[in-house]
Amino acid sequence: MTTPSPETAAPRRVLPALIGLLLGTFVSMLASTVVSTSLPVIVHDLSGDQNAYTWVITATLLTTAISTPVWGKLADLFDRKVLIQIAIAIFVLATAAAGFSQNTEMLIAFRAVQGLGAGGLAALSQVIMADIISPRERGRYMGLFGAVMAVATVGGPLLGGVITDAFGWRWNFFVALPFAVAALFIQQRTLHLPARVERAVKIDYLGIVLLSAAVSLLLIWVTNAGKTFDWAGVETLLMVGGAVISAILFVVVELRSSEPLVPLTLFRDATFTLATIASIATGLAMFGTSVFLSQYMQMARGATPTEAGVMTIPMIGGLLVSSIVVGALISRFGRWKPFLIVGGVLLIAGSFLLSTIHYDTDFTLVSIYMALLGAGVGMTMQNLVLVVQNTANPAQMGAASSGVTFFRSLGGTIGVSVMGAALASTATGLFTDRADDLRTAIVGLGANGSAVAESLQSGTIPQVSLLPESVRVIVEDIYAQSIAHSFLIAVPVAVVSLIAILFLPNRPLTRMTTSERVAASEADLATVSVPEAMATLAATGAVPTQDAGSPRRAHRDAGMGEDV
Repeated sequence: MTTPSPETAAPRRVLPALIGLLLGTFVSMLASTVVSTSLPVIVHDLSGDQNAYTWVITATLLTTAISTPVWGKLADLFDRKVLIQIAIAIFVLATAAAGFSQNTEMLIAFRAVQGLGAGGLAALSQVIMADIISPRERGRYMGLFGAVMAVATVGGPLLGGVITDAFGWRWNFFVALPFAVAALFIQQRTLHLPARVERAVKIDYLGIVLLSAAVSLLLIWVTNAGKTFDWAGVETLLMVGGAVISAILFVVVELRSSEPLVPLTLFRDATFTLATIASIATGLAMFGTSVFLSQYMQMARGATPTEAGVMTIPMIGGLLVSSIVVGALISRFGRWKPFLIVGGVLLIAGSFLLSTIHYDTDFTLVSIYMALLGAGVGMTMQNLVLVVQNTANPAQMGAASSGVTFFRSLGGTIGVSVMGAALASTATGLFTDRADDLRTAIVGLGANGSAVAESLQSGTIPQVSLLPESVRVIVEDIYAQSIAHSFLIAVPVAVVSLIAILFLPNRPLTRMTTSERVAASEADLATVSVPEAMATLAATGAVPTQDAGSPRRAHRDAGMGEDV
């Protein structure tokens, strides 16, 4: 009977555990994307405006961003398998509850709870992968995550559009339930993580409160300034001042806490600091553009929810191909920086080109622009987490991994808020500028014109595909210009991301998992302490000296040398 080689044994050991993680990721992505194409219909049916549309999305991103470092810290303290199962349960139950929403306020509240679970899935899946797969081998498996995300991101909008057109939008919120049950069952059976050393646990509750206050106040201000209140008003002073004070107090608390929510010592590592800066632009590109691309398809091109899902396939295709191909190349050659640089360039190009689109832009060009942006996201998103995990202290792996994910989510959250605010402001101005054109078109409709005028003046997002042709062309042009203007916001952030990537230390990827690095650290302690003890005894004449640690250290260093 032959013994499997390490190369064949590792996949057999890892793949069953990965299935549960992949399915959990699929549940999270599916529940999020299945409603993306139907959001204009949902917000319209619930009598919401553009501000409500933005907050339906932002509420989830906000709580995801806030909860991600919390889950990451908990992963350093508690059983990670139990935590990810709790995260799945929270996410799916909140998603199902959102299906019973009667108004936009209720929908926003359930979407906020949904984000708490999403933060756990985003942070814990990365931490658990580091437990069972080394950075050098993780690239090829990142391709699987990229494929799952692509399938969910493509299939979700398509499925959501079909469900909305056939059965109504509420059924979109129930579709993830069977997948969640399967994910919990598979994880329970196949996910076996190394036992963790028990130690005293202290949770930084004050840090959680201060971080939540700082981020929430900032986003509420960005979303409402210029509409609900003036940019230079008292509300701005209170919100921005409150956010700044909360952020300063958060830093003070983290410096004094024995178990900080976000260990500020992480920022001493150039890799972590630069990767978090780069992740902000990736998050903005991933969340912001995907959200408003769906709105562009429906509001500027008159597509139905199903058609909008099909029309966004080029972006997801770019993400899928780049994620799988680049992941395999990184695992094969152990080189990651060139791919990140190319990804940064594509983020800039895709964001800029999408800022030039109009309602009648050739869809072939729009598809190319989307594919470029998707390829940039696929090359940078997971690999920024990978390079941080490669150098992070194993004892802080959860905090380090979730830190990068947190800033990516924060970038996406702020990006969606800023882009949504810019879109709403531009659209309002353009509706005013085109008032005479709209009035002429509505008058030409005769008796039917009053209903159309009432719909446009109600403040709710119009269902463009149902508008008469003469009015629809004007409304499509207004929304196309507004959405293109919002895309332009992503360009300078993407430039900063590329600069951060260029300065990332180009360190080779290790072949050791987090668990193996912990064991190696313990071995280091033993091999260092034994010679010191022997030297002490030798000085007293008790025993002869010898370098007890040299053979073991030389053997380990030789293994590590493969990574160079």
